[in-house]
Amino acid sequence: MTSGLPSRWPVLAAYALVAAATQLLWLNYAGVSTAAAEHYGVSETAIGWLAQVFPLLYVVLAVPAGLVLDRWFRAGLAAGAALTAAGAVLRLAGDDFAWALAGQTLIAVAQPLVLNAIIGVTGRYLAEPDRPAGIAVGTASTFAGMVVAFVLAAVFPAAGDLTVVTGVGAAFAVVAAAVLIIVLRGPMLYPHAAPPAGFGALRLAWGDGFVRRLCLLVFLPFGTFIALTTFAQPLLEPAGVSGSTASVLLLVNVVAGVAGCAIVPVFAVRRRRELTMLVVGVTVAAAGCVVLAAAPGAVSGLAVLLLIGFLLLPTLPIVLELTERRTGEVQGTAAGLIWLSGNLGGLIIATVVGLLVDHPVAGFLVMGAVALIAAPLVRLLRPYLSASGSNVTLQR
Repeated sequence: MTSGLPSRWPVLAAYALVAAATQLLWLNYAGVSTAAAEHYGVSETAIGWLAQVFPLLYVVLAVPAGLVLDRWFRAGLAAGAALTAAGAVLRLAGDDFAWALAGQTLIAVAQPLVLNAIIGVTGRYLAEPDRPAGIAVGTASTFAGMVVAFVLAAVFPAAGDLTVVTGVGAAFAVVAAAVLIIVLRGPMLYPHAAPPAGFGALRLAWGDGFVRRLCLLVFLPFGTFIALTTFAQPLLEPAGVSGSTASVLLLVNVVAGVAGCAIVPVFAVRRRRELTMLVVGVTVAAAGCVVLAAAPGAVSGLAVLLLIGFLLLPTLPIVLELTERRTGEVQGTAAGLIWLSGNLGGLIIATVVGLLVDHPVAGFLVMGAVALIAAPLVRLLRPYLSASGSNVTLQR
């Protein structure tokens, strides 16, 4: 802890477990799609919907979930944790695709209530000097959940192992939800003023130019990351990169992202270099995509995905930290807008890159161009920052 003010770190730790669980459950089937298709007797395209339902529902539910969290924070977050656990258990109710899809849908409904709450947790339970580190840890936990999903897929790759994979995910989610619900019963150290009634919180959040610019900025790098992780394997395959090698590269990418999210945002805030690190992240991503277009291969893929993971993924916690400093009583709604923009960017940019999957050079160059566009957009944030680097308070 960096000050004499109290911080309830156990709440953040419990939240991190639930946030990790949402991402583990999201990708539970992604790494074993062929085995899952064999197990359930459906196509791999159908298995893909077990993951695709998450960004689709996030786009629809991000803002409503934010409104709920702003008005009933503890109840909303507890409900998100409980629904996540319930959906994980529901997948085990029957050994067929319908039960798996029902469970994944319920978890996808709960996900916005969990992920939108990250800056609400830090703002309500951590002292102000500790909040950047709290946001960094909370965001890193989401990528850590992805790592666990990839590891499970590697350890239990066969169709007969699918029940073990889903069972581990369910057990993790149930324990995480129980721990979070218990710790949320303690005092809220830094309560926030009630937001405006109805859609007033949405009008207040979206009415701020800083929040709108953050949404525009997040759309591009988040979309680039989702497109890259979705299509890296088929885009690198013509260069002789096998599916198993591509899986290792993506695992390295996410592990580097966990480390980057835990380190880079804290460094950026302490040195007042938030905007600088945002530019570095998107520029490295753009350059990396150009490298993969010009010289695709396992070695170049390893170097590029490692750097992109470490420097691009931390743009999300940096943006969330800037949002926490600015938005006050509408933090949940503002976070919902940020996450909505990122997921929408992922859907749109990944769709475009998917159309170019048979043209790897063009696919990588499109992702590079999208990331590079974000660099000058960072300048749009500068007028909203004071000389000290702190944001002015959002005004009604």
